[in-house]
Amino acid sequence: MTLNPYARSMMKLRTHVAGTALAALLCTGAAQAATSMPTQPPGLSVQAQSFVEVEPDKASLSARLWENTPAVSSLDDSEQGALREARERLEERSRQLIEAMEEAGLSERAISAGSLNVYQEQMNQPQGQNGEQEMMVRTRVERPFDIELSDIDRLNDVLDALVEAGVNSLDGVQFDLQDREEAADEALVMALEKAQRKAELMAQTLGAELGDVQHITETQAPVFQPRMMAMRAESAQGVSDDANAEYRPGIIRIDAGVNVEWALAGQNDSERGDDERGAREQDAQDRPDTAAAAQE
Repeated sequence: MTLNPYARSMMKLRTHVAGTALAALLCTGAAQAATSMPTQPPGLSVQAQSFVEVEPDKASLSARLWENTPAVSSLDDSEQGALREARERLEERSRQLIEAMEEAGLSERAISAGSLNVYQEQMNQPQGQNGEQEMMVRTRVERPFDIELSDIDRLNDVLDALVEAGVNSLDGVQFDLQDREEAADEALVMALEKAQRKAELMAQTLGAELGDVQHITETQAPVFQPRMMAMRAESAQGVSDDANAEYRPGIIRIDAGVNVEWALAGQNDSERGDDERGAREQDAQDRPDTAAAAQE
């Protein structure tokens, strides 16, 4: 189909107008996106760590009782009677230990008796005249005990009672806090206050002013470090005999860390605000022209 010169001229005009309108719309969208995107304000990010040290007010003790059967040949299977007798002796000693703890002023809930453990131990007998060693076996029955002390001033009395009750092993005393949250809150507040001081110092030194807090992150959750008992007694047997034995719970340290971000309010805020207002006004002026070009 052959178009006359007038028709070809009108088609070129419509194509040109459509292209101009599309370009104007694309430019308008880009300008609106650029002006609507908020300018990132200057900010200040500060990290701070702090800690508190408090005296413990709680103690946990771990002790064990055990009884052994006589050592017999590994080929001997007549150990059942000896094992029953060892278990009965252990149960009687366990009862006496609990009574001793209650007489020392501990409540029934503060004393936890663990389950009975039974295991064999192998021992080599000295070599005989023929140079051979006989493998001997004995069985140990054992019961662990955990004791909670809410008053650490009574620690000496409890240790004396444990020794008098004949504990075979005192595995240690661990000191802790009854209210950990209070100490953790104190450490966290101190870290936040330290971050505030650091931020104010940095902003003041650089001639800026702190704005609103933008973001807060806890970089380190409060960490508790319970302390083991430091004792001056030579051995557990010397606890009840040495009147000068000294038990030092030490200090528990709780660490905390934070990261805080502030906006900065400086001298360039007014200039930045003027620039943003000018860009919005220019965009509002450009919109009618763009709309008119699209209509044409």
